[in-house]
Amino acid sequence: MLYQRSSALFKEAQEVIPGGVNSPVRAFKAVGGTPIFAKSAKGAYVYDEDGNRFIDYINSWGPMLLGHAYPPVVEAVVEKTKSGTSFGMPTAIETEIAELAVSMVPNIDKIRFVNSGTEACMSAVRLARGYTGKDKIIKFAGCYHGHSDSFLIAAGSGAVTFGTPNSPGVTQGTAKDTLLAKYNNLENVKELIEANEENLAAIIVEPVAGNMGCIPPVEGFLEGLRTLCDANNMLLIFDEVMTGFRLAKGGVQELKGVDADIVCFGKVVGGGLPVGAFAARNAIMNHLAPQGPVYQAGTLSGNPLAMAAGLAMLKSINSDQDLFKRLDDKTKYLHKGIAEALNRYGITHTINRIGSMISVHFHEDSVIDFDTAANGNNDQFKRFFHSMLKQGIYIAPSAFETWFITDALSYEDLDETIKAVEVFAKSEA
Repeated sequence: MLYQRSSALFKEAQEVIPGGVNSPVRAFKAVGGTPIFAKSAKGAYVYDEDGNRFIDYINSWGPMLLGHAYPPVVEAVVEKTKSGTSFGMPTAIETEIAELAVSMVPNIDKIRFVNSGTEACMSAVRLARGYTGKDKIIKFAGCYHGHSDSFLIAAGSGAVTFGTPNSPGVTQGTAKDTLLAKYNNLENVKELIEANEENLAAIIVEPVAGNMGCIPPVEGFLEGLRTLCDANNMLLIFDEVMTGFRLAKGGVQELKGVDADIVCFGKVVGGGLPVGAFAARNAIMNHLAPQGPVYQAGTLSGNPLAMAAGLAMLKSINSDQDLFKRLDDKTKYLHKGIAEALNRYGITHTINRIGSMISVHFHEDSVIDFDTAANGNNDQFKRFFHSMLKQGIYIAPSAFETWFITDALSYEDLDETIKAVEVFAKSEA
């Protein structure tokens, strides 16, 4: 494939945008090479500025559950635009999508819409602190909750020590209020609680991790977190920015039967437009301003275009009784095909899958947390990425990102993807 136009655009972008991109992973730093500049997308495909077509497994990092340029979403946005793009005033459509979301998700009474997953998680933590009157939170290594200061924390020197900033601009004062635990390790969480129990407000977790590849929770992990929070007067926050409305109508709470105190949403809930949200029971949500003392605000929160896109998306999901079975079947089919292709040529690997999320780790052991994910053969992943890209398959340009399956994928697309994996595997044998 030729990427002449993308290469020229990247060179131009670097002159006026830091690193040439507006979000770091897009720069291909983890895999090398020049990023592909998208021009258009439809269904399961994205087309670049050079006219190349790719089967897309990024899907805007998750929201395109029903495919790119999904007609009901496009039509809703176009129609709403005719009436104005933003008012800074309440609109009826905000209540309409809120009522639908609350009806679909278990264990929530009220929801507030914001503009990104980062903002949702940041606001959820502030609400948890305001509600409990405590300061510290526990997060997990490898879980990404956006770029708010509280979440950009690296491991401390031991299991019960404070984290340290892992980005310039994050202060030590902020870092001391974030404790870092190991994903899928309840004993580690217990140690942190025992050392800091008097001032712990909440645990925030991706109930299915998607930022160290796809890593589902091991049996009993989420249930154990729920028990620990109940026993220590802490709130449990599920960051379902990736998983909400994707793994089930009600997200992981429904899928795993574990209730969170606060749930964060993004991606699918916006239908491809910038939307985030956080939700909880009345007792917690009533602490938000203007009803309560915990302040959170946003000029463009609940803007009509984003609400129109999100409402069209949620209506489609809610009315399609077979959607999640179709997604699961397609992901299983892809899993089986990739595994057979890699095994045929003796390529060491582990595949993690849950619902419509899947990732390939070039590692012989089970991948259950950040440490095991980091032990994968990253050089082999780079070769895998570029081999797939050359064959018209666009996966995340990082070994630490999940793939997202869209319902727009056909079984012919899946077979083409599996064939591409086989070509790569044969070249590695």
